[in-house]
Amino acid sequence: MNAPETFSSRLTPAWRDAGFLQALGPAFGTELPPRAVSEPAWGARSPALAVELGLVDWLDTREALAVLAGNQVPSGVRPFASVYSGHQFGVWAGQLGDGRALMLGEIDTPAGAMEVQLKGSGLTPYSRMGDGRAVLRSSVREFLCSEAMHALGIPTTRALAVITSPQPVRRETIETAAVVTRVAPSFLRFGHFEHFAHTAQDTAALQQLLEATTQRYFPGISGPAALLEEVARRTARLVAQWQLVGFCHGVMNTDNMSLLGLTIDYGPFGFLDAFDPMHVCNHSDDQGRYAYARQPSVAFWNLHALAQALLPLVDGPKEAASEQLLAALEPYKAEFAAAMVSGLRTKLGLVAEHDDDAALADDLLKLMTEDRADFTITWRRMSDLAAARDCFLQRDKFDAWAERYRARLALENSDDSERRIRMHRANPKFVLRNHLAQTAIERAQHGDFSETQRLLKVLEHPFDEQPHNEADAAFPPAWATQLEVSCSS
Repeated sequence: MNAPETFSSRLTPAWRDAGFLQALGPAFGTELPPRAVSEPAWGARSPALAVELGLVDWLDTREALAVLAGNQVPSGVRPFASVYSGHQFGVWAGQLGDGRALMLGEIDTPAGAMEVQLKGSGLTPYSRMGDGRAVLRSSVREFLCSEAMHALGIPTTRALAVITSPQPVRRETIETAAVVTRVAPSFLRFGHFEHFAHTAQDTAALQQLLEATTQRYFPGISGPAALLEEVARRTARLVAQWQLVGFCHGVMNTDNMSLLGLTIDYGPFGFLDAFDPMHVCNHSDDQGRYAYARQPSVAFWNLHALAQALLPLVDGPKEAASEQLLAALEPYKAEFAAAMVSGLRTKLGLVAEHDDDAALADDLLKLMTEDRADFTITWRRMSDLAAARDCFLQRDKFDAWAERYRARLALENSDDSERRIRMHRANPKFVLRNHLAQTAIERAQHGDFSETQRLLKVLEHPFDEQPHNEADAAFPPAWATQLEVSCSS
């Protein structure tokens, strides 16, 4: 008798059609094949994700290269581009959709059913004025950041591979094409609900989407208000995690907000270097709408847009229905505040809870702002106050704060060695700074992906010391301040 098949030994994934959205009918998107790229080649792959998905052996095959390039469609699968709408930079943009992404299919994995999506696979009915392609530059960034965020413990879509092609793509200049394989339990967005509420004005389809969503992804939840509250809570926790590691999304449009509370659509993102709460990582964001400090309030604004989309599904007079949905949003504030205070307490190595903890953390952040202290390095060095002191120009102010911190540690009889261990588990040493990504990109553009794969390994263990990779945890070079990341990224 043959040994039972294991996920890790599969040479062919168990493909199904593109998930429940496709099953809901033609109103939810369009079935179409991806458009082939010329001369596809492996760029980068995530071995860790391949293990999790049970695709280790398959990822070494020619079939995998052809399928993930969009040059071959697995048997029995009908790729699918979904339609959605949304607000972009706070302005209603109307119909959008998977303009350069295509749901290849769904596979069974040890972690459960996962949707596999190709980003950069060519024109779809929702490409608008675009070409449906992704460029190598943005693909390397998305690949690395997806896996880096996962290693930080932050909910996110994942990236399995980058396929390269010499095919030219015009952005600000002529670049080359690439296709990223994205993986998630679902790519559902706030914008899917907005589409049927506002653009299509199809209440029956909106109700169908609500029921399918709650049944599959939110078991035990029934009705629009209950769903909205759960999404609000997940979003609050997610954004708090962004703030705690200094992550800036860069383009928090409602169509880029995951209903499942995942980080989705890596474009003009960035991790903070010198701490500036009003830092804007997206060069296209002229008004600073998506500045780091504004991310929590923008997320709440986006949730209000989702509430407006769900309004037609709430029974009763419109005013009462609105009040019901507003009440469902209210837990966002407390959930975010609690997650932030808890996270800051953990970053400070504190175990017990005290009323002054929030003020203690806030005062440190204010001093970091005044002195433009490096966000990641300062927090990492906080396990050793003497080392952290060197991050500040106003040493007297830091010394006064440190006295308060030591007094706070004494209240819970904190053991220094145990505290350092806790703090190193909470404060990453390695994040995907823009200059690290840029170095990997420049080498990749010359056909060398060794730096991308090396950096991936570093980012997979962000809390470890990794003394042989100290350069990746150093202060950014002066040229890093000149890097600009825009929506074309």
